[in-house]
Amino acid sequence: MMWRKPDSPPAQDRFEEWFNRKRQESVLGGQIETPQGPHPDDSFLRDLARKSKNINLTDPRVDHAASCPVCIRRLLAFKNVKGTTTRRVALTAIIACCVLVAVTFVWLSSRKSREIGPTPNIAAVSSTVDLFNAGSYRGDQPAPLQSVSLPAALVKVTVVLPRYSTPGQYVVAVTRDQSGSNPVAKGVGPAVGDGSRELVTVTLDLRSATTGPHFLSTMREQDQASYYYPLDIQ
Repeated sequence: MMWRKPDSPPAQDRFEEWFNRKRQESVLGGQIETPQGPHPDDSFLRDLARKSKNINLTDPRVDHAASCPVCIRRLLAFKNVKGTTTRRVALTAIIACCVLVAVTFVWLSSRKSREIGPTPNIAAVSSTVDLFNAGSYRGDQPAPLQSVSLPAALVKVTVVLPRYSTPGQYVVAVTRDQSGSNPVAKGVGPAVGDGSRELVTVTLDLRSATTGPHFLSTMREQDQASYYYPLDIQ
C-alpha cells in the first residue's frame, strides 16, 4: 500500500496560518518592534491583503509587513476596501436580480390577465345575439346568412343558438376569417334551455378589435364543428 501525501493547504490558508503564528510569536515574546528598512509599497501590500498567489512567503517584505505596525494598518485598510467592494458588487447583483424578477412577474401577470379576460372593475356591456332563425357557414358549405353586430367594448353577450341546437358546452369566438385561427376574443359557457331555445352567455373582450366586418363562431365542444356568422364590430 502506498502512502499518499495529503494535499497541501491552499496558499490562502497557509498565509493565514503563518500570519497568525508570526503575530503570536511576536506578542508572546514581547518583541514587537518596527523593523528597519523601507516599507513595502502599496502595490505589494494590496496583493498581500488580497492573498495573491503571486506572493512568496519567504519574501522579506512579507516579514516586514507582519512586524510593522505601520504596514499592518495599511494592510487592514486594504482588506477593508476589498471587503467593502465585494459587498457592494454582491449587493448590486442582488438588487439587479430582484428588479429583473419583479419586472418579469409584472409582465407575466399583465399577460396572464389579458389572456384570462377582463378585470372585475370594468363593467361589461350587455348584448344579445339572436341566431335562432339564422343561417351559417359550416366549413365550406354556404347558406343564407344574417349579419349581427357587437360594440368594440367589453361585452357580456347572450347568444340564442340556432334552432335545433343541442345542450352542451359551447365556445363562442370572434374571428377575422372563417379559418378560426387567432381569434380576436372567445369565451366558453354552457347552453341553458329557455323553452324551445338554447342560450349561451359569455364575456368577450372586443376593446382592441378593429371596427368592421368579422365573424362570430359557435362550436359545441362535443362536436368540434364550428358555425360562422357575419359580424360587424361597431
